[in-house]
Amino acid sequence: MDHRKRVHVFRNQEETSAFLRRRWSEISAESVSRRGFFAVALSGGKTPVPFYTSMAETRIDLPWERTHLFLADERFLPLDHPDSNCRLLQQTLLTMKQLPPENVHPVPVETTGLRATARASARRYERDLTRFFKISPGQFPCFDLILLGIGEDGHTASLFPGSAALTERRHLAAPVVLDPVRHHRITLTLPVINHADNVLFLVTGENKAGVVRKVVCREDLSLPASRVRPESGNLDFILDEDAGSQLTRQECGAS
Repeated sequence: MDHRKRVHVFRNQEETSAFLRRRWSEISAESVSRRGFFAVALSGGKTPVPFYTSMAETRIDLPWERTHLFLADERFLPLDHPDSNCRLLQQTLLTMKQLPPENVHPVPVETTGLRATARASARRYERDLTRFFKISPGQFPCFDLILLGIGEDGHTASLFPGSAALTERRHLAAPVVLDPVRHHRITLTLPVINHADNVLFLVTGENKAGVVRKVVCREDLSLPASRVRPESGNLDFILDEDAGSQLTRQECGAS
């Protein structure tokens, strides 16, 4: 196992959230000291909600005024839609009102008009990222922290098995067109994720145990989550006992 990849298994949700709060505090303090701001990209879904809620309630002194929050992915929906990741964050993490509104950088989803497409939203998000990080064409932003999850099918962010977005090597954000039942999406691309200083996977539940084993131990490249390999950053898997139940210390380095 690469020395930059670490696996942490905790007893319950409270312990995983406590660990994440400590890592957020450490990474944000170091980032602000080093470059004057802390840039984090977050995922939606049910798994991180307890952590986001605990962050909103934390008494830890954090550099909120220098924290800039982005999304790892978003559904192609109005930002006030119940399934919007941005709305989820507004209802959990951002209820603490300490983060300046201008420091929140949602995916610019425009769902009305002839030019309203997931691809157009992805290009607008890419321009926003380019301006914020002050990068040139061909460069990728360096997030201080990206928090991701893993689906039962091995997807992460909105990078699904077999998706064309998995092969994107030039753009910072990509559209993801799914079947008629699921909403189209916009996602950060693998090069962006793999340029981050710290990538944290948060995974809970027994239903994820099998895919966690395939990603952590077997590094099955048919699963998008296995393709997350930061080039010079840290990769941490934060699991509860159920999600980590098929891992062994000897084989997978679980602790």
